[in-house]
Amino acid sequence: MSSHDDDILDFDFFEDDATREAQGPTRGEGSGRPSGGGGGGPRRPRLSAPHGITPLLRLIGLVAFAILVVVLLAVWVQGCAGDKKRSNYTSAMTDLGTIGSSSAKIGSSLAELLTTPGLKQAELETSLGGLIQRQQQDVDSATGLDVPGPLRPATDHAVEALQLRVTGMQGLLDTFKATKDDDSKNATAAGEKLAEQARLLDASDVVWQALFRTQAEATLQDEGLGDITTPPSVFVENVELYSARSMTAIWLRIHGASTGGTPSGVHGTGLDKVVVQPAGTQLSTDTETTIKASTDLAFDVYVKNTGDNQEVRIEVSLTIPKGTTPIVKKQTIDLLDIGETKTVTFKDFPAVPFGEKTTVQVSVKPVSGEQNTSNNSAEYPVIFSLG
Repeated sequence: MSSHDDDILDFDFFEDDATREAQGPTRGEGSGRPSGGGGGGPRRPRLSAPHGITPLLRLIGLVAFAILVVVLLAVWVQGCAGDKKRSNYTSAMTDLGTIGSSSAKIGSSLAELLTTPGLKQAELETSLGGLIQRQQQDVDSATGLDVPGPLRPATDHAVEALQLRVTGMQGLLDTFKATKDDDSKNATAAGEKLAEQARLLDASDVVWQALFRTQAEATLQDEGLGDITTPPSVFVENVELYSARSMTAIWLRIHGASTGGTPSGVHGTGLDKVVVQPAGTQLSTDTETTIKASTDLAFDVYVKNTGDNQEVRIEVSLTIPKGTTPIVKKQTIDLLDIGETKTVTFKDFPAVPFGEKTTVQVSVKPVSGEQNTSNNSAEYPVIFSLG
């Protein structure tokens, strides 16, 4: 043992004695205990930790606490950064979704405009010009969006799609204006020019889906945000409306309305047939048909253009009598070219009247200028069964 250790032992020894004397005798020690050296012998000295250990332990504890604080702070900062990142990407998709929805509504308005009965050239030019202005606003809004850097290439494609819609509609307007004084014998050429411009509208849907949405989805996956939805935007709901054949008929219809204002030639539509699905059974006006009711029950109604003019906005209705509250469903055919037949499907029916004789009544509303309406409606006797 070193001299330094002896000092520590001596110090602790005397300190212990002094403490005990101050406290007085303990239990088992008599007050008359001799103070000489012949008593119970010398007590063993008590060892204590070196003076440097306690401060060192405190330092280690403080360091550990500081490390824990730093780790927790880093986790908190990382969590906040992750939340902000998700918020930024979600906000970008929400903004693009709002713009895409606005543009899709413009597409629906354009289709409605082109299929408006009795539409005149001046009305077309004014309304189409307004739609172009609205679409340009969507382009400007998308261009000005502040999106996360990785999303910028995909967003640029969304802007391209919106710009194609502006260009396509402007091309339609310019073509209508350039051909408004043409003779009807030039209708086919005019229709082809209009269809050429309309192809840009269809292309815009391809760009939005294949370039914007696909690239945005890949970016979100790379960023660990694959659960965020990329918004759709469909401008052309009915591609057939913008075919050369349809655009030719539209041009003739608008041209005729501009010059005369009243329908000319033979106009008419007819109810061709009604088929029950999923059985594929054709209904008869003479024979009662048993129909198995199910959640898949549907009626396909075939409507034909029986005149020599393009018809638009043909309203079709189907009615099943049921007490005081009959089941009534309606749909509209946007466009029906000369000699063309289109199918309207009615489905998602509530509970039908089971086990009793009833009818399925189908009606096609006469178009403007239609003279013969005898084939516009029919009533089919049926009975609905559960199996």
